[in-house]
Amino acid sequence: MPRPALLERARGRILVMFSGDPQGTPDWVRALETGDDEGYFGPGSAVWEVHSGIPTVVAGIRALLMQTLHPGAMAGVHDHSRYREDPLGRLAGTVRWVLTTTFADRAQAEAACAWVTRLHGKVRGSYAGADGTTVAYAADDADLIGWVHCVFADAFIGSHETWGGPVPGGSDQYVREWARAGELMGMAEPPRSRAELDAAIASYLPVLRRDARVDEAVRWLRRPPLGRGVGPAYRILFAGAVASLPDRYRELLGLRRPRWPAIALTGLALRWMRMLLGSESSSLHYTRRRLARLAVAHPDAAERTA
Repeated sequence: MPRPALLERARGRILVMFSGDPQGTPDWVRALETGDDEGYFGPGSAVWEVHSGIPTVVAGIRALLMQTLHPGAMAGVHDHSRYREDPLGRLAGTVRWVLTTTFADRAQAEAACAWVTRLHGKVRGSYAGADGTTVAYAADDADLIGWVHCVFADAFIGSHETWGGPVPGGSDQYVREWARAGELMGMAEPPRSRAELDAAIASYLPVLRRDARVDEAVRWLRRPPLGRGVGPAYRILFAGAVASLPDRYRELLGLRRPRWPAIALTGLALRWMRMLLGSESSSLHYTRRRLARLAVAHPDAAERTA
């Protein structure tokens, strides 16, 4: 059985993946306790159920795999991201945006989206199109905003459908609620049902392609430098993410469904991680403290915070 010290190191690495902090409580997590309203979602929402679940670990991998298929998104990552030098830093930034938008009060959620939008304003350039012509891109283009929103929504709900429990209102309710995040990021008409989400992603098929940059990113995602304590478990999670992808996108990525039972073993790995991390995340802990404070100040809202 692994020594307690090894388990503690593994726990620390996992917490860094989620929050950017080995203790799991950076300032932005503690800030979830502050604020004057419930936020855009709240207890009992489909978004809370999905985003507080351990399958989000696999969802992050699945979303990044899908994101590489759009040449504009891939060019932005290749030209502007420091994912090779600081992989956990980039992941922590994404986690911060997702969890703040999910759990914080409305002012903090809007500020988090504005922060990402400002970063996107600097991400622009060009790439070679399929026919050899030069194509300009900017991360704040409506096309790319829509693609990123859709692949993240698909990854979250797809991973929860595979490894999570029931969702209040089902998958359609999750997509409908998370459309608000798309709007906050500047998407005009985000999908509002599972069928609309699938159709929106499929509408990008004429643009999607695999090239040398995609292969490089996939190789990196397969074996990022996470250390011995997390590496073996991560390889199982990566295989689970690949196995959970719809066939057409897995084939576009040039990946094969593992011959071994990746879905089942990923489920076991997720349960192990849940036991290692505890039953409730620090994000939920600080959020519930905010809601409890608001319930005292506004007793009529107590039922919603139960």
